[in-house]
Amino acid sequence: MDINVRTVEYLRQAKECFWLNPRLMSFEEAEKGLRFGKDDIEDARARLLRFAPLIEKLFPETAKDKGLIESPLKPVPAMAERMGLEAGRMLLKCDSHLPIAGSVKARGGIYEVLKHTEDIALSRGLLKKDSGPEDYAALSEHKDLFAGYKMQVGSTGNLGLSIGIMSAAIGYRAIVHMSADAKQWKKELLRSKGVTVIEYADDYSRAVEEGRKLSDADPASYFVDDESSSALYLGYSVAGGRLAEQLRSLDIAVDEDHPLMVYIPCGVGGAPGGICFGLKEEFGDSAHVFFAEPVQSPCMLASLATGRGSGICVKDLGLSGKTDADGLAVGRSSALVYGEIKNILEGEATVDDERLYVYMKMLYESEGVVIEPSACA
Repeated sequence: MDINVRTVEYLRQAKECFWLNPRLMSFEEAEKGLRFGKDDIEDARARLLRFAPLIEKLFPETAKDKGLIESPLKPVPAMAERMGLEAGRMLLKCDSHLPIAGSVKARGGIYEVLKHTEDIALSRGLLKKDSGPEDYAALSEHKDLFAGYKMQVGSTGNLGLSIGIMSAAIGYRAIVHMSADAKQWKKELLRSKGVTVIEYADDYSRAVEEGRKLSDADPASYFVDDESSSALYLGYSVAGGRLAEQLRSLDIAVDEDHPLMVYIPCGVGGAPGGICFGLKEEFGDSAHVFFAEPVQSPCMLASLATGRGSGICVKDLGLSGKTDADGLAVGRSSALVYGEIKNILEGEATVDDERLYVYMKMLYESEGVVIEPSACA
């Protein structure tokens, strides 16, 4: 039986499965059909460096990294032993502990807020093309100006935290449209930062749809669209070069004889897709990237296995879309990301919610690290 047909049957039955991508190409070949390239990643990297003085000023906890939002790469040998892994070396990229927002969304989400802020600052004369670090840091003194603008986003939780916290710190009127899957503590944290939270009884797609509609009706509002944002995607892609530097510092080679196997949880696809692209640009075919999704909400695998992209929703397969991995509770994948990763992603796995808690407990007991269920995928 065709691997895609068999995979769709497993998805319908909400069974755990592992899928290898039959459309996988060499990166040299696949890159010709990609919308973005190395220059786009470099542009995003340079913008984050320009904003580092402002980030350090607004969030003193980033001072040790001089305003860069980065996480450690932690060897986890005890966890590898508990999982029975005998070959290779297991490391945990701790984006769950990124400063400011405490999740991988701190990469792309904060980057998009900064890119929009730069556009406004340039148009209002607060910045020039050749502005230096002190000019970027001085943007913190213009909260009254930024208060004339709104920043809105639809989220299951973590993207809302990154957009809301950074937007409010700069001075925007921040509004986060939260789906029913979002955890209460995340809503309360946002409100404590001065962010307006609008709750929906429906899923992620509805929160995005309503948020986009309200934002489009207001010329002073900017909507961060997780389903189609190139800025989010490129903000995440910077992780590839950052990880390469960390691997070099640990004297870990990545080449044909020493492949890098990367496993990333996937919701709508922006974060894992951008990171996958960044890793492929950095390491080519020596990087093998796999996504993981909950059995009740495997929107990207449904897109890939059927070839229908964002034209299929998990509910079309009879799935509920409900999962304790709230960051992955997404019914429909990003059309943009699907188009970019369909020929460079190595494969996917689905995971039952119960297994996530087993891994949470195992990681805490073996390494003393606490992460959310979403990250345990």
